[in-house]
Amino acid sequence: MFVSVAHAMGTTGAAGSAEGAFMQFVPLILMLVIFYFLLIRPQQKRAKQHRAMLAALKKGDQVMTSGGLLGRITAIDGDILTIDLGKTEVNIGRGFITGLVENKEAK
Repeated sequence: MFVSVAHAMGTTGAAGSAEGAFMQFVPLILMLVIFYFLLIRPQQKRAKQHRAMLAALKKGDQVMTSGGLLGRITAIDGDILTIDLGKTEVNIGRGFITGLVENKEAK
């Protein structure tokens, strides 16, 4: 009786441990894949679009700054933009532009 129990324990313990260890990592791997497609990939896509928008800025574009100021680009000197805010012109770094604003006058 003891021989058959020991034999059964030896065969399933050695072969099942490698498969059991892999099965323990399957939920972790699945979570990482879900995080990639739901969080990381969309963020990378938005960052790429923002970089492309910053590179395509030109004189006359109406922009919004990270501080919430709306203005029109009057001059570009490398990474420094001069923005007309109405009665005031300010210089701002290109990285502080959050987006383009639709031009209401063009409609």
